[in-house]
Amino acid sequence: MAKAKAEIELDDDEFVDEDDAPDTDPAANSKASLTKRRLIDNYLEERRLQKQLSDYDFDL
Repeated sequence: MAKAKAEIELDDDEFVDEDDAPDTDPAANSKASLTKRRLIDNYLEERRLQKQLSDYDFDL
């Protein structure tokens, strides 16, 4: 049985671990960027509206 086993050489450079692989999913990157952009836009819109409200000096 010992003679049946052959030495197998593996080249480690051919294999890439999942942790070492770069994030190359462009759909996920663009979705994250779009989400961040929407959050920023919403924040700026809220600030603009708050400023407009503070400009009005009225009592109800």
